[in-house]
Order: sequence, then C-alpha cells, then structure tokens
Amino acid sequence: MNIGVMDAQGAGLGQSVIKRLRHEIGDLVYIIALGTNNAATANMLKAGADLGITGEEDICLFCRKNTIDALIGPVGIMCSGGINGEITASISMAVFEMECIKYIIPLRKHGIYIPGTRELQIKDIINEIVQDIKKTI
Repeated sequence: MNIGVMDAQGAGLGQSVIKRLRHEIGDLVYIIALGTNNAATANMLKAGADLGITGEEDICLFCRKNTIDALIGPVGIMCSGGINGEITASISMAVFEMECIKYIIPLRKHGIYIPGTRELQIKDIINEIVQDIKKTI
C-alpha cells in the first residue's frame, strides 16, 4: 500500500503520523513524504518515510502523475494559503484532485473549525487513521 504524508513547516504532525504507521504496520506500507520545504521532508524521512518529495513543483507533479492509496495531512493541505502560507493554490488543487482516500486531520488553526472535533486528541485521530489503513491491508 502506498501512502503519502503531506506536511509543512517542521512537519511535527507528519513525523507523528509516519512513526505511528511504522510502529503499527511496519514495512507493509510504502510512505512518501510530501514536504513543502526541505526541513519538513527531512524530518519525515528521519521518522521513517521511504521517499521524500519537496516543494510546490515536485509535489504537484507527484500528485498529478502518481497513484497512491491514501494521503494523510492536516486540514491546511486542502486550503490555498494553508499552513502559514506554505500550501499554494496549486498544491491544494493537486491534493483535491487526487483519486485516493484523503485522511484530513482537523487542526483548529487559521479560523478553520470542524464541528464535532472539539474533544478529539491528535493522537486519537492518528490512531483512527492507522486502524482504518490496517483494515484495508
């Protein structure tokens, strides 16, 4: 199973997702780190991703030319200007148009609030994503 994990800035969330996937599923998944900057990609590779792709142009090319089974990232990856401006309109459109399941982690930042998520902890959301992926393997 091929899984993309997209993050920006220092990729703290992306690292957590990748570490959990590796711990729970191991090598049954091939993880592609999609980082908007070098630091984000490097940190996700250190966490256990198999491949790293960095920057707007390469992320958009990857999203348009490759097929993956799932994409995991914070809600900001769906919004132009998301994650403190690191998600461009091109990236958000490329993500939206990907034909795969998208696991969107509902962070309450930048004026985005998804009702029903107030009491959820990030670790519980990541656990739910990993359990769902385990069911499909």
